[in-house]
Amino acid sequence: MSADMSTDTPSSAPESGRALWALLLGNFVIGTGVMVVPGTLNNISQSLQVSIASAGQLITAGAVMMCISAPVMAAVVGGWERRKLLAASMLWYAVLHAACVLAPDYASLMVLRVLAMLAPAVFTPQAAAVAGLLVPPQQRGKAITMVFLGWSLASVVGSPMGAWIGGTWGWRSAFAALSVMALISALGVWRTLPQSVRPLALSLQLWRETLSSPVLIVAVAVTALSSAGQFVLFAYQAPYLAATVQASPSMIATYFAVFGAFGLMGNLLMSRHVDRLGAPRGVLIALVLMALSLLIWPAGTSLALICLVSIPWALGCFSCNSAQQARLVAIAPAVASVSIALNTSAMYMGQGAGSALGGWMIAHGQMAQLHWLGLLGMLCAIGTSLWAARLQRQRAQPAA
Repeated sequence: MSADMSTDTPSSAPESGRALWALLLGNFVIGTGVMVVPGTLNNISQSLQVSIASAGQLITAGAVMMCISAPVMAAVVGGWERRKLLAASMLWYAVLHAACVLAPDYASLMVLRVLAMLAPAVFTPQAAAVAGLLVPPQQRGKAITMVFLGWSLASVVGSPMGAWIGGTWGWRSAFAALSVMALISALGVWRTLPQSVRPLALSLQLWRETLSSPVLIVAVAVTALSSAGQFVLFAYQAPYLAATVQASPSMIATYFAVFGAFGLMGNLLMSRHVDRLGAPRGVLIALVLMALSLLIWPAGTSLALICLVSIPWALGCFSCNSAQQARLVAIAPAVASVSIALNTSAMYMGQGAGSALGGWMIAHGQMAQLHWLGLLGMLCAIGTSLWAARLQRQRAQPAA
């Protein structure tokens, strides 16, 4: 998201409404694509004759690509015309996932999947910037929240749908369906977005201010640690369920649907109450909920019990990042665009680190112990969040 918005006149209500729905659909497709590998990991491993740990590195490599390219692409695309940029990024997503369907081996799939992850690095932050330009200033928060709802819907519908398609007809079918969805999204963006939408580029000064702020850096570290703690286990949830409770593809899809539904609920609750709680307290509550699930994880001896144990985790999963963004904006509103971009990069960095550590543990026969390493990451995130809250209070004292 850019720091300064273009002063172009917002579109009329019907036009902006259609464009916002197109951007929401785009984020739904992006989120579904990002989460399609965890849901189809079993089939990818069997089809390409690689270990679960090796297949999991598709998640790691994709997360690293998004981590690096999100801030880089934000600078590169600067003042580009957003209708062409967003439509092109979805078309890229469609073409690369179609190419993944034809990948003859694991090495080819790895290269194609990593290249495909350029699209999420571009689309999601730039869609938020465009949403802010399409409506009057007093409606920007609501518009941006609406566009990000696509990610929550992806967790409720897209992720379990991908897991079910992959488990029933193979991972190539899931990737093919994703390619078609991305193509439809590209057409929707092209047809509904107005031309000549150009947010102003991020300035070097904003980056310097953000990177030199201890409280912002510590707060962003919370995202990296919590994402790493989650993805130690979440990246391998499908093979874990298959190995521990002999879950079928439909059972795995059910688990992801339950997790996504409670994730959406948690996000809605956080959005409603974060102003009253305060963002730091909201983040802390979300982190504690996720840590609780990982602490009592051994109690999940059946699919039903694992779903039950996962409820606190799901409630905290998406709501944590929402509260984190509110925290970053409250700390330094003037550099919020850069700090949120950095937070997005940290989220992907944590996913990459967590999935890599989880793959290493699985390769060494420690799949049953993944939750303990995840809990350690979450406890580190809780400690870092408390540190960030202290720094924020100290920062506010001179002003008071």
